[in-house]
Amino acid sequence: MSVGAAVQAAEPIKIGSVLSVTGPAAFLGDPELKTLQLYIERINAQGGVLGRKLELTHYDDGSDANKANNFAKRLVDDDKVDILVGGTTTGSTMAMVPVVDKANVPFISLAGGVVIVEPVKKWVFKTPHTDRMAAEKVFEDMKKRGISKIALLAETSGFGQSGKKESASVASKYGITLVAYESYGPKDTDMSPQLTKIKNTADVQALFVFGLGQGPAIVTKNCKQLGIKLPQYQSHGVASEEYINLAGPAADGVRLPASALLVADKLAASDVQKPVVTAYANAYKDRYKQDVSAFGGHAYDGLMIAVNAIKHAGSTDKAKVRDAIEATKGYVGTGGMVNMSATDHMGLDLSAFRMLEVKNGVFVQ
Repeated sequence: MSVGAAVQAAEPIKIGSVLSVTGPAAFLGDPELKTLQLYIERINAQGGVLGRKLELTHYDDGSDANKANNFAKRLVDDDKVDILVGGTTTGSTMAMVPVVDKANVPFISLAGGVVIVEPVKKWVFKTPHTDRMAAEKVFEDMKKRGISKIALLAETSGFGQSGKKESASVASKYGITLVAYESYGPKDTDMSPQLTKIKNTADVQALFVFGLGQGPAIVTKNCKQLGIKLPQYQSHGVASEEYINLAGPAADGVRLPASALLVADKLAASDVQKPVVTAYANAYKDRYKQDVSAFGGHAYDGLMIAVNAIKHAGSTDKAKVRDAIEATKGYVGTGGMVNMSATDHMGLDLSAFRMLEVKNGVFVQ
């Protein structure tokens, strides 16, 4: 081995991340960071990847998308990362996209907005189900239950507004009409005025809330306080035990699309995801003494897809790693079966979502 090759072999593989570990999106970003730290430590204990240790450099954007662009530049220009895993939110991710595009660095986002992968961006991929898929899964369930006229309450964040747009675009496909629309800010602490308007709107048969973090739990509690009996649906932006903890008994009866991870212990033994989600759930709970969330699962999938791509590429050559990510086929993750292609940089279909309901303080399928 030449001296140059020996140095290359000894150098760590540098993984960069911008996560919302604090601020309104913290209950997404916190488990994402913990998951990356846990599994990078585990992989390194087993000898690393290609005989090299993984090194994580991460920055907290405080749930402020405006900070994400500068952090992405720092990761690329100063920290010289080989690949990025995370963006937590759609807003932060989209702020990072121009940086990775210009620098030709592979980027696997952990955010939900369909705008991240449509249109396809050469260097950008994502692990979570999209907001459009969430709307379709919810509307599919509503249709089965004879619900056709709904109120939509969406957060003013990138995720909420993309969710609003996608919900409106697919509603007619399922015979759904949006008869009321209201919005709230990510830092709002009382949504009673918006909910009172919805309550007083004729013909509303159900409420669909599109947001993430603490806001949706406040909405759920406000509904209870206002005596609103409408069936309530949430998006995958609350796919976490933390939502139930924040909303309390008011969450009972709420339905939402989520990954199999939230019902890992209730899956059939024959379910192809059971070994993966059970192993992740056990490892995370053992380490952090906390319940798992879909968001930590998205980070796990992002890291594993990145690691598999580096192994297949046989190096950290960015173009080769990008091509290997795009060629991901048959990866069974916490979010579902992933089959990417040149025209699909997410690789999940609607079957990857499970329709869950909160019953007696727990998620059930």
